[in-house]
Amino acid sequence: MKLKIEVDCTPEEARTFLGLPDVTGLNTHLVNEMKARMDQNVAMLQPDELMKTWMSLGGQATEQFRKLMTAAAAASMGGVSRGE
Repeated sequence: MKLKIEVDCTPEEARTFLGLPDVTGLNTHLVNEMKARMDQNVAMLQPDELMKTWMSLGGQATEQFRKLMTAAAAASMGGVSRGE
């Protein structure tokens, strides 16, 4: 037996029906607080220091990726038998 029930309601109506609390005020407050903190932190950052940090991470990641690929290529060339 198959039973299909389709409910057409808004999220607010579903919360009320299920007895869940309305947290839209709390959610709005938290989002606004996070925005304010992000704005404060961004204002304190110095663009040149931020770029140095980002560039150093990018360079290190590129170097690590190159080393990984070199090691993998060396291992595949020397360690795999080709059935000859």
